[in-house]
Amino acid sequence: MFWVHCIADMSDKTIFKVVFMSQGQVYEIYARHVDHGDLFGFVQVEELVFGERTTLVVDPSEERIKSEFENVRRTYLPMHSIIRIDEVDKHGVSKISKLEGGNVAQFPLPVYTPGDRNK
Repeated sequence: MFWVHCIADMSDKTIFKVVFMSQGQVYEIYARHVDHGDLFGFVQVEELVFGERTTLVVDPSEERIKSEFENVRRTYLPMHSIIRIDEVDKHGVSKISKLEGGNVAQFPLPVYTPGDRNK
């Protein structure tokens, strides 16, 4: 996958917005590195970026996702759960939202199946 190698080789100033589905919810996170990783069928996301606590106002949705990924150095997301990956100029607010109607649908599972052994 040539495009993934290109993503991984960009400078440390590069930030990616990764939107994916998990357990009926849509996650939006920001990270400095995205790669195909060593696990087949997974996208590796490293160096998550969260907002700085420079104001007294705390966003509960960002605090929830921040606590979920608190001690995570690297996460592996199933390829079929990824909705999109965007390279952005600066990070926004990470959030978790409910998956509501619309045109987003999860791929049927499993994505990869070994060959039929009965043949």
